Amino acid sequence: MARCDPATFFVPLETDQAFAESGDADLKWLELSVQSPPEFVEPLSQIFYRYGHGGVALEEEGGYSPDEGELPPVPSQVTLRTYLPINSTTEERRNRIDLAVRLVAHVCPIPPLQERVLEEQEWEDSWKEHFHVLRVSPRIVIKPTWRSYEPVPGDIVISLDPGMAFGTGQHPTTRMCLERLDKVCRAGMDVLDIGCGSGILSIAAARLGARSVFALEIDSVAVGAAKQNVRENGALHNVRVGQGTLPHPEVRARIYDIAVANISAKVVSEIAKELVTAVKPGGEVIASGIVLEHSDSVVRELTAAGGRVDEPIVDGDWVTLIASVG
Repeated sequence: MARCDPATFFVPLETDQAFAESGDADLKWLELSVQSPPEFVEPLSQIFYRYGHGGVALEEEGGYSPDEGELPPVPSQVTLRTYLPINSTTEERRNRIDLAVRLVAHVCPIPPLQERVLEEQEWEDSWKEHFHVLRVSPRIVIKPTWRSYEPVPGDIVISLDPGMAFGTGQHPTTRMCLERLDKVCRAGMDVLDIGCGSGILSIAAARLGARSVFALEIDSVAVGAAKQNVRENGALHNVRVGQGTLPHPEVRARIYDIAVANISAKVVSEIAKELVTAVKPGGEVIASGIVLEHSDSVVRELTAAGGRVDEPIVDGDWVTLIASVG
């Protein structure tokens, strides 16, 4: 049985305007990376997200086998990595990221920012080398579009371009949602996917037999990525992707068997009432993207909205909450 490679996932960015207008086919790239304890990953990733181009790669420890019932280890260090096009904006962007790293270093000892210059082709290939075929649940296998995989009977293979939008199956929150969908999503169900990102959860629900999936995402770039992934995975007949969030005029009360929201504690708390209201009696809300220390507030909001929250699913510092709807 294959073991999992180091886990890597991306947070998407909108297109860099200065880069888009440059038209420079010989553009070089500056790779920036730093190792951080898990508790500082969130603030640092926001800075990498803001000033990087194309996304933030977060690399965690691998070397475990989910096929053998092993859980992913809690990492002692996480590597953050992003890329800057070398142009008139590079120095300011690099300095902003370096400042954030040095501020964290005052609180916790971390190594300085590492830098490497890449040619255009090296940059294109550098994103791909981190991604491998990954089994995330008993049936679901995530396959990068450029890699080959020979499925075994019963496999549900989802083919994704991980650089397009958040949601690759590598991050604990996405993985926990996929594991839960594998357990509870059955033929004929109707599913709501809020903050769909790459569309990975919507595609998984469709491939697991869902009759219909309505996927909503506020970011226009991610909407386009999700639509492309849905199309390439042959799920157009039962997955519809739209731009927006809750409340939404097309999301009516008590029409979904499952509502999944892999976003953040803050956003899930804000839309908890709409999530619970959208689900039929006997259905459930799968709420993820939640840092452990913020989970209590989300439990309160889901409970106040009428959900019954069972024992949380915990993976390191991340939590997925299951709220049953009566």
